[in-house]
Amino acid sequence: MSEDIKTGELIEQVKQKIAVANAQELLTKVTEKCFKKCIVKPGTKLDTAEQKCISMCMDRYMDSWNLVSRTYGKRLQREQSKM
Repeated sequence: MSEDIKTGELIEQVKQKIAVANAQELLTKVTEKCFKKCIVKPGTKLDTAEQKCISMCMDRYMDSWNLVSRTYGKRLQREQSKM
């Protein structure tokens, strides 16, 4: 195997691990923030208001995460094109 292929494979593995870590961080943050915001008195099940709050909270958080990710990706592309 050539050195370039090994380096490319390593870079892909690192990218995959970063993507998994980002997904785990996203899930953890959503869980923490939306639980704190929406669940006042934990019980054995969520009532209708809590379900709606959790759903809306998760949607807003995901929308924000996606916006930041797209903006960051575009910035990286601009920076790379300048080099």
